[in-house]
Amino acid sequence: MPKTIPALKNAPTPVAPYSVVTEANGFVFVSGQVALDPAGGPTPADTAEQADLVLRNIGAILDELGLTYDDVVKTTVFLADIRDFATVNEVYARFFPSEPPARSAIQAGALPAPQFRVEIEVIAAR
Repeated sequence: MPKTIPALKNAPTPVAPYSVVTEANGFVFVSGQVALDPAGGPTPADTAEQADLVLRNIGAILDELGLTYDDVVKTTVFLADIRDFATVNEVYARFFPSEPPARSAIQAGALPAPQFRVEIEVIAAR
């Protein structure tokens, strides 16, 4: 199963030994994204704003690869607090308004830094 790791212009640089995107057998795996502003601005404190930024960043990555949200077949949503599920779900529904992908949502023990409330990873199909 050959894999490729495409170079991206619109994704954050990994701070550990992982790739933002890996492709294999027609699937595109986008690692968990948090609310990092590509322009270097501060992370929003509001959970809904974080979810929106995460999903917009994922959209930029997909677009750079010639994909759209419609190509996403699976997502995993990690929440710092499961009580934010309804808030994140409202934002999520705007990005996947019809025929949404399969999804799991869990409360994580901790996300990469205390200011992050939401992390989302996706799998897309070419």
